Amino acid sequence: MKKVLFRMFVLFGVWAMSATAYAVDSYRYAHVTIDTPWNIFIFLLLIILLPFVLMAILYWYFASKKSATKETNEDNV
Repeated sequence: MKKVLFRMFVLFGVWAMSATAYAVDSYRYAHVTIDTPWNIFIFLLLIILLPFVLMAILYWYFASKKSATKETNEDNV
């Protein structure tokens, strides 16, 4: 019985102390300003657009490379 009470006391103590840990995630520490939506917008814009820009660059590079190899193959024939 003493072990059960001790475990319950420890569990209650851990549970009581965990409430202070949740305060770290509150908005007091987030420092949200008027610039925050713009920063989020620019960050998401870059995440969305950079793959398309990279895809266009790689498509252009390999398309020109393929046409250059076709020209060399036509010259050798």
